[in-house]
Amino acid sequence: MTEYTDAYLDGLRLKGDDLADATVEALFAGAEVARYNTLMRWFDVSGQALPDNVPDAARDYLDATATPPEWVDWAVMERAREFFVDNDVHIATALSFAAMPACYVVPHIARLLSATHSLAYPSRRMAETGQFTVYLMRPDAFEAGGRFLPAAQKVRLLHASIRRHLKQAGRWPEPVPICQEDMLGGLMMFSIQVLDALHRMGVHITPDGAEAYYYAWRVVGAVLGCDPATIPPDLDAARRFSDRYMLRHMGPSPEGSLLTRQLIAMYEEVVPGRLLDPVVPALIRYLIGDTAADWLEVPRSRWDSVIGVAPALLGALERFEDRGPWAAQLSDRLGRLVTVLELSSLTRGRVMHYAIPQELKAAYGVPAPAARWTPPPPADLP
Repeated sequence: MTEYTDAYLDGLRLKGDDLADATVEALFAGAEVARYNTLMRWFDVSGQALPDNVPDAARDYLDATATPPEWVDWAVMERAREFFVDNDVHIATALSFAAMPACYVVPHIARLLSATHSLAYPSRRMAETGQFTVYLMRPDAFEAGGRFLPAAQKVRLLHASIRRHLKQAGRWPEPVPICQEDMLGGLMMFSIQVLDALHRMGVHITPDGAEAYYYAWRVVGAVLGCDPATIPPDLDAARRFSDRYMLRHMGPSPEGSLLTRQLIAMYEEVVPGRLLDPVVPALIRYLIGDTAADWLEVPRSRWDSVIGVAPALLGALERFEDRGPWAAQLSDRLGRLVTVLELSSLTRGRVMHYAIPQELKAAYGVPAPAARWTPPPPADLP
């Protein structure tokens, strides 16, 4: 069993992604980034032939990363997909109002996001995350014609380009931006911390469903350049890593507060009218807790005490789903529709292409069985 000591995690802070980093360095050295980005706009499904004039470094990288890891258990991945279909609206809520604020509560991650995403368009980050997750959970995600692997290949190079920019500009106080520890930390935010948020909302999660959902993100981590040997192998290990990571790094920051204000404003704009605007910060506060919410300067409102009825409302919805297959199917279809509409509003009908930035922002700084999953207890950290 891996012990996630400070010394172990400090070692992960010195490691990046050798393959992606070398590819990006070669593209910049050959002044081929613009050509790569232009060509990659037309490469978006697995099995698609690459254009003849793709730069050699990019072609080698795309060939090397065109298939999923050999160790993937496809039966577990199918259970993860079914879990997502059953809970897509809830997962989207958890990603938006728990996972993203969890990123913002880590100061150096908030600074990174501030440097690499325009704060004038906060929907971009949510659109990219939502689209990426939808691609992952499609039946053809890893098959010819699927969109997930090409998106992951592009995201991996995007991360490598950010590492290069920040290191060259001397804008990062540590040797490796987006290091292996932070890549794993992000994996925890979109996996176990999403499951925690679902539990807090009262969503019925089976142990098998929770493990399958986490397994899918383990696969994602490997595809995105995390060292498979360091990815926590199960939910218990993920809990220990996540707790240690957050304990090491979380805290208040101006960038985190600003990103949170932008997130709240974006969703207040999406929700029709003004009456329900306070629900957005109330839901964030409910899902991440008062300490983190105060660090992020999430405003308080009368809805803070009302939002606690959400688990009861979701319980009533689940009882409706249990009335028969027709009810579950209707609920799933409505959930899928809501998810598609939300993603469409964020992307404004566009496809997010995950291009390599040539420069950074100038300003830096199915019916459920009786068994139910509950989050692993907090790690017993020294």
